Amino acid sequence: MAQDVGKQYEELLKKYVENEDETNLYAAQQVSRKFIEKKISPEEVISYHKTSVEEIFPDLSARIGPSYDFLIEVMIHYGLALMEHQSLIRKQEALQIEMDVAVKVQDMLLETSIPQVEGLDIGVVSKPAKKMSGDYVYFIEQGNREACVAVADVMGKGLPAALCMSMIKFGMDSLRSQATEPQHVLGVINQIVEKSMDDSMFISMYYGKYDGSTCTFTFGSAGHEPALLYRAAEDRFVELDAKGLLLGIRKEVGFEEKSVVLEKGDFIVMLTDGVTEGRNSDGFIDEEVILDMLRQVKEQPAQQIVDYLYTELFKMQNYMLHDDFTLVLFKKE
Repeated sequence: MAQDVGKQYEELLKKYVENEDETNLYAAQQVSRKFIEKKISPEEVISYHKTSVEEIFPDLSARIGPSYDFLIEVMIHYGLALMEHQSLIRKQEALQIEMDVAVKVQDMLLETSIPQVEGLDIGVVSKPAKKMSGDYVYFIEQGNREACVAVADVMGKGLPAALCMSMIKFGMDSLRSQATEPQHVLGVINQIVEKSMDDSMFISMYYGKYDGSTCTFTFGSAGHEPALLYRAAEDRFVELDAKGLLLGIRKEVGFEEKSVVLEKGDFIVMLTDGVTEGRNSDGFIDEEVILDMLRQVKEQPAQQIVDYLYTELFKMQNYMLHDDFTLVLFKKE
């Protein structure tokens, strides 16, 4: 059957050389479909062409024959490279399908409801640098007087990060009906992570609890970025940091717990390093720039503050995030 296709190719080539009729070009396109159907390789097509030229122009065959031999060798390696490339594309498409499924799973894991607490305004923005995020935000609401939040950063990306988040969500869900003090919560999550996670993966977490009856914010940290407290009466920022190892380092770890009382107009900004380590063409964005931005919109509602900060920092980075970006803001009304 392959010989029949080769003979047909020779006849079409001869007719085209004689009159250069475009009809023969169209017929040649149809023959090319047969090449694909019969899985004829590119070098075999060139071999057909060489044989046909030798039949049509016998006087030229001695002069141009070696050039076709050269081209056949090139096309043999080209064909192998093309098959490898196509195989990689198929694998990439399969991985993309898996990634899309993982993104949907992660979206479900990231679902959380913002608590409604009297006297407290909450704003949150969390944007991934790529398809999948390594940041995680989780809220716990205890009636209308308490609001708890966990802000975590998985030191990794893709599917491993998503699996780590599933462990965090499992742990946080199990704590809804238990004590929600930072020391207890971080201790429980640390034991879950330490048992289940690979040694190459680490998680930092900042956990805070706001008590509306006393306007007190109690917090703890597992190796996470310090939160920023804005004191409205003094127009100054204070870092809220607490000692504690990253989650999963050791089974038994102590986490420091601290508290501050919020006054009217005060707000606390909890964040990940995608905010503090943003970069533009001149290097890292200075922290004072971020603090000045917060001051400019300090009178705005919490959600407008975090949206404004994200928008401005995104612009400064030429509309490209270098790392996952997460902000949570608790503002005392």
